[in-house]
Amino acid sequence: MEDKSHTVGTFQVGDYAVFAALFVVSSGIGVFFAIKERKKASSKEFLVGGRQMSCGPVALSLTASFMSAVTVIGAPSDVYRYGASYVIFGVAYTFVVFLTAELFLPVFYRSGITSTYEYLELRFCKLVRVAATLIYIIQTILYTGVVVYAPALALNQVTGFDLWGSIFATGIVCTFYCTLGGLKAVVWTDAFQMVVMVVGFLTVLIQGASRAGGIESVWSTAHTGGRMDVFDFDVNPLRRHTFWTLSVGGTFTWLGIYGVNQSTIQRCISCKTEGHARWALYLNLLGLWIILFCAVVSGLIMYTFYSRCDPWSAGSVSAPDQLMPYFVMEILGAFPGLPGLFVACAFSGTLSTVAASINALATVTYEDFVSQCYRDLSNRAANWISKALCVVFGVACTTMAVAASYMGGIVQAALSIHGMCGGPMLGLFSLGILFPVTNLKGAVGGLIVGITLSFWVGVGAFIYPAPSNNTRPLELSTAGCNFNLTADGSNQTSVSVSALTSDRYWLADSWYSMSYLYYSAVGFIGTVAAGLLITLLTGPMDPKKIKPGLTRSVKDVICFCSEKFVHTVDLSILNDLGDFGVAWEKHTNTEGVIKMEEKVKSDNDNLHENGYTNAAFDHNETSQVQAKL
Repeated sequence: MEDKSHTVGTFQVGDYAVFAALFVVSSGIGVFFAIKERKKASSKEFLVGGRQMSCGPVALSLTASFMSAVTVIGAPSDVYRYGASYVIFGVAYTFVVFLTAELFLPVFYRSGITSTYEYLELRFCKLVRVAATLIYIIQTILYTGVVVYAPALALNQVTGFDLWGSIFATGIVCTFYCTLGGLKAVVWTDAFQMVVMVVGFLTVLIQGASRAGGIESVWSTAHTGGRMDVFDFDVNPLRRHTFWTLSVGGTFTWLGIYGVNQSTIQRCISCKTEGHARWALYLNLLGLWIILFCAVVSGLIMYTFYSRCDPWSAGSVSAPDQLMPYFVMEILGAFPGLPGLFVACAFSGTLSTVAASINALATVTYEDFVSQCYRDLSNRAANWISKALCVVFGVACTTMAVAASYMGGIVQAALSIHGMCGGPMLGLFSLGILFPVTNLKGAVGGLIVGITLSFWVGVGAFIYPAPSNNTRPLELSTAGCNFNLTADGSNQTSVSVSALTSDRYWLADSWYSMSYLYYSAVGFIGTVAAGLLITLLTGPMDPKKIKPGLTRSVKDVICFCSEKFVHTVDLSILNDLGDFGVAWEKHTNTEGVIKMEEKVKSDNDNLHENGYTNAAFDHNETSQVQAKL
């Protein structure tokens, strides 16, 4: 490529106008649903959209919130530095969506719960439910604050885009449309923001490929620079990115964030039927692949453009996360409004993540705490409390974003907390769903062991960063730069690594050097292994005493087209309560229901259904079963 002077522009009036339009439309959607749904004063309507959402908008919403601004800005930079092996995350996404759709979703959907942590009370006890909810609330507030702050800082330092203005605007707008429109506003706003993300990426891809000399030039330069060495089958768990860390470790990482996460499950159970929820997940997989492809190709184009003059090594940017905004300003700066479109693309991911988090936090707080303390609340009071909780958590997440600016290097640790908590939580739910013998002591003990292990390795890795021979960043060149460098970035890196390794001990180069993608797997394995061991030592639970539908066999997961089972109970339970968990508390004749379920299974050929209702009980089929019994 030609020499680069690295003179980039700053935001202009047109860019601010495009960016502002994103916030105006997002707020408008909230106002629309507030007016449209003003007569439906129900907390269920507000928190789960009346359980009548279609699969299309839910799929777009899932994809938009899954791909935060950290992905939009960070993934291309990762490809720029480490190569296109990042695309193997597509394999992990496939496993994650499949396991969510076939293992976790059926259990959550058919039980009729609103909070995923309500399952833990049904399966174990209230203590486990409360502990899991508190862990979720803390990690989500912390992570959401960083998701707002990190991209805002990167954009501010490169484009001159106002840091505090963007942070407060994000918090205010998300809180506004979450509070007014509830889950429906969140889902439809996410769908709009997903479109903005794709358009923003396509703009960068088209103009970037043109400026880099075309697709053939991108492919050739990336191949020469080692960026196309995708498949590395080294099984060494210390290597940052290999086929196994990305596919296996990535599956555990994202399944902990995705499969048992309130934000994801809440939108799935808002669908009309279980079939719609499954379709939403699989359509979402297509969206994940598209965004992943755009991010990887953007990284390759960016590398080709800067192949002879790396702005990070040259000191034009101070951190790798600033590379993508810097690249965008250089290739789109001459087109008024287009830099603003990319920033809108990045902040669409932020808005989606923050809005989903606020709504999920309000839901678990209301369902797991408020409704348990005040069981006789009217629909109107419950609705207003839910709205108030959205405001509280909107303020909390925005405050966390402000606090992140004073945390320095701890921001990196905060980002890791989401993954470190995800593994143990995944293990806890897996103990309940896949292992019917797991008892309460095993669940509690397993969770403690899993969190201890995952935080041990995660915090240790933060204190003792892995040496470059494990991370293996690829070579970056400044040979084509046409100005004098004040420092050699590569030399600085080597000195830094040398300094880090001088006082290291054996754990630093083994346990703490493990790929970050295995943190979640460590937590999961620790939780499950300890949970089963403690269960065996304290006496396994009798599977027959477990409430029907709270477990799922391996056969059901592998043979997902196998027979479907139907939960059947007295219809008066649903009419009076509408809540599976409360129903079990008042009607504890579990043996009778288990016998009924076994009868239903034996007559399954005559009872096939097209889709499960939201409460997981088909009234017509229940009547047939009762008639037979």
